[in-house]
Amino acid sequence: MTDQSEEVPPEPALERRTRRRFSSAEKQRLLAEHDALPKGEKSAWLRQQGLYVSQLANWRKTLEEEGNQGLEPKPGGRQAKDSRDRRIEQLEKEKARLEHRAKVAEDLVELQKKLANLTEDVRNGSSQ
Repeated sequence: MTDQSEEVPPEPALERRTRRRFSSAEKQRLLAEHDALPKGEKSAWLRQQGLYVSQLANWRKTLEEEGNQGLEPKPGGRQAKDSRDRRIEQLEKEKARLEHRAKVAEDLVELQKKLANLTEDVRNGSSQ
């Protein structure tokens, strides 16, 4: 039996925001709206839209370099690896592991050589 009055309503300001995605047409419309505004009203408009000047600058640069196609939203997330990339990664890990084992083996051989020299020196020193 929980009382409804004891529940805490969620705070909208603390809710996790999702990243907004704009289509090419939306970006071009926003750029045109921004350009049509008088100089003193641009910053207020940006705040109202929730945008930054740097976003508009990036959109303009992309539009200039790549055209309308460049303004289309890119698919998000990490690109899936194909089988060749996974195999290369697996082989690189195995190579690193084997190189480490070879280094350890070489160090052990060096240690054994030093130990053999020391025991030989001790035998020679005690027999003289």
